Amino acid sequence: MGCNRNCGLIAGAVIGAVLAVFGGILMPVGDMLIEKTIKKEVVLEEGTIAFKNWVKTGTDVYRQFWIFDVQNPDEVTVNSSKIKVKQRGPYTYRVRYLAKENITQDPETHTVSFLQPNGAIFEPSLSVGTEDDTFTILNLAVAYNNTADGIYKVFNGKDDISKVAIIDTYKGRKNLSYWSSYCDLINGTDAASFPPFVEKTRVLQFFSSDICRSIYAVFGAEINLKGIPVYRFILPSFAFASPFQNPDNHCFCTEKIISKNCTLYGVLDIGKCKEGKPVYISLPHFLHGSPELAEPIESLSPNEEEHSTYLDVEPITGFTLRFAKRLQVNMLVKPAKKIEALKNLKHNYIVPILWLNETGTIGDEKAEMFRNQVTGKINLLGLVEIVLLSVGVVMFIAFMISYCACRSKRVN
Repeated sequence: MGCNRNCGLIAGAVIGAVLAVFGGILMPVGDMLIEKTIKKEVVLEEGTIAFKNWVKTGTDVYRQFWIFDVQNPDEVTVNSSKIKVKQRGPYTYRVRYLAKENITQDPETHTVSFLQPNGAIFEPSLSVGTEDDTFTILNLAVAYNNTADGIYKVFNGKDDISKVAIIDTYKGRKNLSYWSSYCDLINGTDAASFPPFVEKTRVLQFFSSDICRSIYAVFGAEINLKGIPVYRFILPSFAFASPFQNPDNHCFCTEKIISKNCTLYGVLDIGKCKEGKPVYISLPHFLHGSPELAEPIESLSPNEEEHSTYLDVEPITGFTLRFAKRLQVNMLVKPAKKIEALKNLKHNYIVPILWLNETGTIGDEKAEMFRNQVTGKINLLGLVEIVLLSVGVVMFIAFMISYCACRSKRVN
């Protein structure tokens, strides 16, 4: 009887040890299987999850405009007074609903090229007015509709998953010809996705044709988005800092007068990529900008929550599941003796014209599919690993203690 009991205790300890070892082995093996599956599914080629969502996004994307309506134009032109503006909006359009066109795979360079057509559908229920509202700027929908962005050529990740979705060329070039030195390079992806296995320490680089430059985002926080853990990456104020604050930005300063010897920060002169028009880009309400930018403009109230740009990236796949891109379009207005409306101005103004908020969030159906196909399976595998390891360790310790106790009892 004693032998049977001892044998049972030893058998229980062995089973526990086996479970613990199996759970321990399953951890690296499971991680390898996950990595292999992810590497296969994020490649931009026919048949993968990434390709299906890349060709045509399943997310509703909206672009909202707020117009800065000048309330005292006569005072400004006669007395060079502060400009009083009233923000009017939003005027909302649904965008990015058209599938990519001219998709061409190049097996030799492991790249895929495409053209991104632009379209804009006005959404009256999400707007404060109609498209017939009058402003002294060009019609917003006309400016966006019937145009296309590209041609882009990006790496498909077939040979090197760490390069997937990274832009190789834009309009046939690796640089923009707007800036000098490295500022002119096209870096990163288009921000719709990034190479997988994103770590918090990674700096996410991406190119935006809207602002005519490459830029970057840094880790800000962990967020739960519809049951999916994501990393929020934010556009740092350092990205728009002056060269004195951030020497890496020296090649974005293209002149000395308006920029006050390159000390002005929070605004970017993109005139070179806008046919020489005096267009300046900033964050809305001059968020993170030099105080002198907002000083001649009344009624501006910048705040992080409404005016910052962020990307919510699922770290395993690198897919961007939610984003908010906010930027402001400004025009430089200078004194001009030969122009009646400008001859009495005493100084330069960088006048805010409008700001936009482009947002997109993964839909409920897509989120459920993502949980089932990606995060759900990973969480289940992790749970099995922990249960096996924990139960195995507990069983081994419990049965070994019981066995030792029995042996001690028999000796006594």
